[in-house]
Amino acid sequence: MTALLVFLGAAVGAPLRYLTDRFVQSRHESLFPWGTLSVNVLGCLILGALAGAGTALPGHVLALAGTGFCGALTTYSTFSYETMRLVEQRAYLSAVLNAVVSIAAGLGAVLLAYAGTAALVN
Repeated sequence: MTALLVFLGAAVGAPLRYLTDRFVQSRHESLFPWGTLSVNVLGCLILGALAGAGTALPGHVLALAGTGFCGALTTYSTFSYETMRLVEQRAYLSAVLNAVVSIAAGLGAVLLAYAGTAALVN
């Protein structure tokens, strides 16, 4: 049953990642991967909120929304590839900014959502 929930969450998260990435990136003419940054920060917000809810959420919700949906929505491999592509194109500042902003924004999003949800639940 859990594997099916993960599959269902991923079936929604993966297309949403693609569509959101294309939507965001089409509004920017720079090399910077704004679409990937956007989906990764959104996924961090959602996962932070789920984690902040703690035991208030049943395990099947975490499997569906956390592992399945967020796992398919976010993309560390694309982030890494796009950062490497920026280095190959000698856009060194963009590559460093992508790495630093992605990590800082992702951690910040998780912390913010976790603290907010934990405060509401407790």
